[in-house]
Amino acid sequence: MSDAAGDAMNEQIPEALIKLAQDARVTVRRGGVPSRGGKCVVYWMQRAERAVDNPALDTAIRIGNELGLPVVAFFSAISNFPHANLRHYVFLSQGLVDIEEDMAERNVTFVVRRAPDNSLEQFLGEVQAAMLIGDENPCREPERWRKVMAGRLKLPYWTVDADVVVPSKLFTKHQYMVHILRKRMEPLLPEYLVARPVERAVKAWARPKGFAAFNVTEDITKGWRDFDRTVKPVDSFRGGTHAAQKLLKEFVTHKLANYAKKRNHPEVDGTSLMSPYLHFGHISPLTIALAVEDARKQGMVTQEARDSYLTELIYWRELAVNFVKYVPQYDSIEAAPVWAQKTLREHAGDRRNPEYTLEQMERGETYDELWNAAQRQMVHAGWMHNYMRMYWAKKILEWSPSPAKAWEWAVILNDKYFLDGRDPNGYAGVAWAIGGVHDRPWFDREVFGTIRYMSGNSTGKKFDSKRYIQQMEVLDEAQVCKFFKRK
Repeated sequence: MSDAAGDAMNEQIPEALIKLAQDARVTVRRGGVPSRGGKCVVYWMQRAERAVDNPALDTAIRIGNELGLPVVAFFSAISNFPHANLRHYVFLSQGLVDIEEDMAERNVTFVVRRAPDNSLEQFLGEVQAAMLIGDENPCREPERWRKVMAGRLKLPYWTVDADVVVPSKLFTKHQYMVHILRKRMEPLLPEYLVARPVERAVKAWARPKGFAAFNVTEDITKGWRDFDRTVKPVDSFRGGTHAAQKLLKEFVTHKLANYAKKRNHPEVDGTSLMSPYLHFGHISPLTIALAVEDARKQGMVTQEARDSYLTELIYWRELAVNFVKYVPQYDSIEAAPVWAQKTLREHAGDRRNPEYTLEQMERGETYDELWNAAQRQMVHAGWMHNYMRMYWAKKILEWSPSPAKAWEWAVILNDKYFLDGRDPNGYAGVAWAIGGVHDRPWFDREVFGTIRYMSGNSTGKKFDSKRYIQQMEVLDEAQVCKFFKRK
């Protein structure tokens, strides 16, 4: 496009929209002037499944108000989301009621449609959308969907990076170590670690008579064929923004003060349990970070407690997003750095003693009671303490026929059972444990080479492992779930 044509185009776009498009969170996937005669702005909700502290929704509302148009939020429930199953969809569905309620408070209509009647393009035509705003997801398949949609649409389409504190695209390549990212991110926090203004849509959308929409209180998976129902829902967590807010308040009030001391004790209820809610976008990392920051300002917790938690929430979590964004093969051994791939190749022929099958590990049938306990927590509660996740993945490397197979199996189990699986954090965790990503070479040993090693003896001595094993040493799923409800 010539400079003259570009200037002419910009003259037709409201100045406020040009300014919004320059926000570091915004990616203009298809530019242009809002559709003439458009009746609303549509927010295509995918990853950021909430109406509170949602920069993508905020952007849609600001654009709608600038154009004098209402905002409609659209959620499309598909039956073939990669590696998703009934456990994931029940948790997701529990959040839809909260979204509808919270959207209404911002004068935004929330519309859910499900497969097979869930075409986004058809919906945009029905509501006569002027613009489409979406959220970001760095994982491979969702990013592909966004690119495909940008090529097919005839109206402007922007996406907004809504699930990180600091916009991801401010870092233009993979950051190899957390201390490197931290050094570059810390100067940016004063700009981004601040409360966002809450705006309401000025105009309400008039729903046409007979307009098709799914009732969010019903079973969103009903009638879906070829849908994985083998992994059952859990009652250790309930999905939704309101449940997340309640858990956050409990954490900040009762557990944050001792977080630095108890965070690596799986037998103690000392963590925030926020990861499932972050994965589904039911709560914003900014909401959590500001609650922690406020607790420090009010003298409820020390600077040490605040720093310890925010290191995990911001630096490690956003390093994982950065990894998935810039390393295409993030879920396979090809993601390992050169030194790690070399050492794993050199030790690929080492004898595994013992060697287990995926099915044996999935059932928790190993000689290692600590590992079996962690596996039971995953299978029955849909969650595992982060300290145990590191040990869990490293033992998979030790017991699998090859490093590549170990990585593959760890990802299969991660995606299948964890509520917070299928997520940058999970993929980065497997990559750290098995492939040395975001780590350095250690002492050389069999099977691992120079990948960091964790033994059952040393790991078990760092916390009350016997107590943890006893907590998980049950056959009944409901009993495992009591671990989370024992207070």
